[in-house]
Amino acid sequence: QVQLVESGGGLVQAGGSLRLSCAASGGMFSTYTMGWFRQAPGKEREFVARNRWSGGPTYYGDSVKGRFTISRDNAKNTVYLQMNNLKPEDTAVYVCAASRGPGSISPRDYDYWGQGTQVSVSS
Repeated sequence: QVQLVESGGGLVQAGGSLRLSCAASGGMFSTYTMGWFRQAPGKEREFVARNRWSGGPTYYGDSVKGRFTISRDNAKNTVYLQMNNLKPEDTAVYVCAASRGPGSISPRDYDYWGQGTQVSVSS
């Protein structure tokens, strides 16, 4: 059974950094696309970043381009989201997701989801 467990969230001041981790288990992750989404209260789930586990192009949402970086450690079956220059509008629950296919910016194209980790950015 596929499990995705996020960690690394917290409270940070604007301009600060955080690194989120997503530990994956129970699946053929070498063929999956891994993604990060976020959801703020009262808003729809928003695409943040995605990357195929095997490598290739990386895609980012417009609001995080140049500030966030998705990466992975194949040996640890872990995907990371490095977040720099954080802004109050980045405050949300960040959720890791896995797609058996190429993935996309739509949450509907992902098959597995973690529980999420809260990121709060103060001004």
